[in-house]
Amino acid sequence: MQPLSPVRDIPLPTHQPTQALSIELMGIQYPFRDLKHLLGAADISKAGERMAGLAATDEVEREAARILLASLTLKQLYDMPLLDNHGKIDAVMQVNYDMDLNKFAQIAPMTLGELKNHLLASKGEEIRAVGQAMTGVMVSALTKLLDVHELILLGKRLKKSASAKARTQVGLSGTLSSRLQPNHPTDNLSGITMLAYTGFSMGAGDALLGLNPAIDTVENISATLHHLDKIRRDVGAPTQICVLSHIKTQLACLEQGAPVEIMFQSLAGTESTLTEEFDVTVELLDKAYNTMREHGPLQAEGAENMMYFETGQGSELTYNKHDGIDMATCEALCYGLARRYAPFMVNNVTGFIGPETHVDNFEMTYSCLQDHFMGKMMGLPMGMAPCFTLHSQITAEGQQMATQLLTAAGANFFMDVYLGNDRMLAYFDTSGHDDQTLREVHDLEPAPEYLEWAMSRGIFERDEDGVLQRGPNWGKPQQFCQSELDYQRLLESVPAAYGFDNAGPRPADDVTRVLRSNQAIAREAIYADLNRDLLSAIGPQRWLSTEAADKHEHLSNPELGSHLSSESLASLQQENTDIQIVISDGLSAEAVHHNIPHLMPVLQDGLASRDYNLGMTAIVPYGRVKLCEPVGEAVNTRLVILLIGERPGGDAQASRSLSAYFAYQVAAGDRPEAALFSGHDDIRWEYTVISNIYAGGLPPMEAGSVIAEKAMQILTHGAAGNRLEAKLKQSAA
Repeated sequence: MQPLSPVRDIPLPTHQPTQALSIELMGIQYPFRDLKHLLGAADISKAGERMAGLAATDEVEREAARILLASLTLKQLYDMPLLDNHGKIDAVMQVNYDMDLNKFAQIAPMTLGELKNHLLASKGEEIRAVGQAMTGVMVSALTKLLDVHELILLGKRLKKSASAKARTQVGLSGTLSSRLQPNHPTDNLSGITMLAYTGFSMGAGDALLGLNPAIDTVENISATLHHLDKIRRDVGAPTQICVLSHIKTQLACLEQGAPVEIMFQSLAGTESTLTEEFDVTVELLDKAYNTMREHGPLQAEGAENMMYFETGQGSELTYNKHDGIDMATCEALCYGLARRYAPFMVNNVTGFIGPETHVDNFEMTYSCLQDHFMGKMMGLPMGMAPCFTLHSQITAEGQQMATQLLTAAGANFFMDVYLGNDRMLAYFDTSGHDDQTLREVHDLEPAPEYLEWAMSRGIFERDEDGVLQRGPNWGKPQQFCQSELDYQRLLESVPAAYGFDNAGPRPADDVTRVLRSNQAIAREAIYADLNRDLLSAIGPQRWLSTEAADKHEHLSNPELGSHLSSESLASLQQENTDIQIVISDGLSAEAVHHNIPHLMPVLQDGLASRDYNLGMTAIVPYGRVKLCEPVGEAVNTRLVILLIGERPGGDAQASRSLSAYFAYQVAAGDRPEAALFSGHDDIRWEYTVISNIYAGGLPPMEAGSVIAEKAMQILTHGAAGNRLEAKLKQSAA
């Protein structure tokens, strides 16, 4: 890991006034107000761009935009940085200008069209060298000129130079790795163990054994890291571990001696999204990189790369902090930021957000091909997670087609989520079955260090011709258990365990049928509406509305669900309460119907016993999490507790999963302290969340008590989120 150059030393172009661009096509003039407008119009039409008003109005305008884009030189693009909404080069854009200026001097006179022709006639080494001399804006502009064949062809040529090394070397030619993700809705260690054993038995996990935690506290993350480390050591697999918590939490865990082998963080392509939504700055990323460089546990084992980033088109659009920049360009700017830290892996999760960014199979697949190429072009070890949620129109079949194309393009790795159904995050990703199927279709193998171990366990073997085959122990997680009784106990801890029988590299048909039918049931839950009669039993309530007029607007534009309608806002007044409870369907009215009648009495009793002043419960259809803030400000409450339906997952029961979001209004005198934890000075609200409330996760009656206890902690200590956890830790000491 090389030392970082100071951000202040990165040379930037002289500020140029906004430049209008235009072209005449068949006697018609096509004007574009600036480079942002041109880049958005040149891309395929996607839901996010349409919502933001960045997409071309028709195919003719799109082709006009591409012709004009192809005529621009790289020097022209260099001289036109995309400014933020304040007219400045933000920190993400600034880091993108940390590039090979010597190589850039060679290519600067080329038009994008000429550069495209040059790259298509070049080998991987030259393509990679050019990529190191480009900003994300340039790479995105180039990508908009490439068709599907070209995205795959150039991506494949770049695979050889996009490997990275920790305990295993991932991304070598002839290999396809997987990131094993044993997520559990309650971070149950037995359930995590079972899912990890299952993945290892399928030859998955050579890229990483890592999970998303349900509870992001230093104590829980440290315990989970130690547990993953124990699993890895027990099975003997040469891989690396990671818990995908916030980077601040991981730094605290590392300081306490937890095995933070790979440091994770989600990235964004605009500074406003990165700082205000992800609570991350370039300075914090620099600190994490330097900490891993100096103290990372894998340094002694010869690791060369120890950072892990997740990206994917759309987050900036979803948060409405895209600064007028299209999704693909925001994504490329992420890669320009990631490049600074020479990561071990970048995982692209386009499709994760929902229909407001990518509504169908085509939009998701094309964007994934763009992202893979852009990341590889900028020298990154790209893994791909073409994924979907049930409130989009993306399907399992569309996902499968995307993985086949991405494997042909040379993706370094895919995910292994058991049966493709993430039990904690309620989305659908690739599985160990998918990964092995792709290996067999494309004649690929796991990373060499891992393969040697897997062959020693009988998970793989070679036939008489030296061709790698599944071995007798492939798909048999019980091989890692001490007894059949231990195996059965682990099975009981896994929700939505539809079965562990296989047919070749695929799940047995009866397993698939249960999975798909539950998906269908869960997808239908999204379109249910809140039942007034059922909710009347919880006591006094007021019904409010958001700016989303109907279900379609709610699903396609989440921003509308973050704001009260003008009528509802006018109906509220300053009540000066301690707590305001808000109930919303979110993405599952069924979650409200099945949990609220059991949860609310316990929660109300728990809060009443502490003599808190409660506002009348508000019920708000078509709401989103950020709704907490306008409601809280309108009634002037210290704490908003939002009980909201999560997006349905693949289990019919999990389609009833509820979350409790705690939005604490930071007192004026506490804002300087809160700013230290948040990374931005203008903080007004701090958040804590309790998720996966349903019969298969945290039972609703128990959840009522847990929520009341958490509310007491927040109000007693006057803090939420990481600041609350720090205060609780200090009190315990």
